[in-house]
Amino acid sequence: MNKTAYTKEMIACLRCDTLSEIPEVQHNQRAVCPCCGATLFSRKKQSVERTMAVALAGLLLFFPALTLPIVGIRAIGLYHEASLIECLAALIDNQFFLVAICVFMFTIAVPFIRLFTAFYLSWQLSKQHITPRLLIFFRSYHQLDHWAMLSVFFLSIIVSIYKLQSMASLSIGGGLISLLLLLLCSTLVSNALDHHLIWQKLEQALVSTR
Repeated sequence: MNKTAYTKEMIACLRCDTLSEIPEVQHNQRAVCPCCGATLFSRKKQSVERTMAVALAGLLLFFPALTLPIVGIRAIGLYHEASLIECLAALIDNQFFLVAICVFMFTIAVPFIRLFTAFYLSWQLSKQHITPRLLIFFRSYHQLDHWAMLSVFFLSIIVSIYKLQSMASLSIGGGLISLLLLLLCSTLVSNALDHHLIWQKLEQALVSTR
């Protein structure tokens, strides 16, 4: 749920439901409710540019995160390493189809679409190409925002490393570092995106086309 809900010229506080006029807010400033003092929204500095840069960095990290080895294991004179793609292939070979589908959806498909949507939105806004169809992309971003499970997947890898380190010699691969940076980019995108600014611009575009 969004932190604020507003009509054309009014904004409603979700803490006390007070309606007030939408104030002019500069970068790094926030609007507060005149009744209860709760934050209505804040204007983030260079939100569009920062979102576009972080989303692009995350998209570029996908290839090494998928193809580079995550962890290497050496035991009894044997050494084996596997990438995320190889892990998915192993799950399919062992007929763990449901697990493979979940890993693919929540660690690859959803994060990729989410980052691509954020990049496309910020790129269109930076070019002032604001059209009603961007509303679909923004709604998709909100829907997918709760389905990205990169943090859960990364935590499971860390737990596995902790349990295996007493049984074998482990080495960290470039895939794990790429996954960590990808998780960082995914978090920074959520922080950099100015939801209120995008809703405002989309609303203006929708009104102008009527």
